[in-house]
Amino acid sequence: MSHQAHPPSEATEPETPHLDFAGTTPYEDYVKADVLTHLQHTLSDDPGEMVFLVTTQVMELWFTVIVHEWETAAHALRSDDVPTAIAALKRSVRELEALNASWRPLGQLTPAQFNSYRSALGEGSGFQSAMYRRLEFLLGEKSASMLVPHRGAPRAHAELEKALHEPSLYDEVLRLLARRGHAVPESVLRRDVAQRYEHSEAVEAVWAGLYAGDQDAELVRLGEALSDVAELVWRWRNDHLVATRRAMGAKTGTGGSAGVAWLEKRARKNVFPELWTARSHV
Repeated sequence: MSHQAHPPSEATEPETPHLDFAGTTPYEDYVKADVLTHLQHTLSDDPGEMVFLVTTQVMELWFTVIVHEWETAAHALRSDDVPTAIAALKRSVRELEALNASWRPLGQLTPAQFNSYRSALGEGSGFQSAMYRRLEFLLGEKSASMLVPHRGAPRAHAELEKALHEPSLYDEVLRLLARRGHAVPESVLRRDVAQRYEHSEAVEAVWAGLYAGDQDAELVRLGEALSDVAELVWRWRNDHLVATRRAMGAKTGTGGSAGVAWLEKRARKNVFPELWTARSHV
């Protein structure tokens, strides 16, 4: 039996994407790229300032995403929806990794390179970031004095004031543990949530008990997701310290802080403290 030969099929050309739009592109309408890429107004003639400015703006965007994730997790915990909370925390871990990578473009600045545009910053400092402050408040690092720099920005001040008086992410975790029958003290559950969270030996004992049990239990998995977050927050603080030490040594910070000395103090602190101390008792 003979077979008729067929010529090889010609490679089909890919269809040309739609290029003609009545107004701006749907991509622009959604992403607002034209707005984002025209927000860079440098204050010096130094070519390195653009990297500093854009990297700082990228950090602000990551702060915004991470705050969204932790608020999602806190809301889910209030509703006893631990899987949704863990999913949000796990997403935030990837986002924290990306945030921490933002230090790489800045991490090798020499003092002379940083000094070439440092004066343009005036008293500007990341310490004054309202979105970063909301992130810290969600971690339980509360301080009413941190609202003061934002009195001239009504929206930011109102958002921060609201966050100050709301339970932190960790407060919601501890309330969940209590609802699940664990011995979280009333003094912790009824504490003034506008104050900085302080270590509790009783809470440490609760975590030690959980970690000594079923490793696949939902609350252990929640504890590990929180530990991943806490570890990356610690790495963020340390990377900030190293980048600052490399760029300016022990000089006073741009916002009038103690610079490296202040960052060293911050880097020694862990968030969700009992998740770390409990491990010594398992």
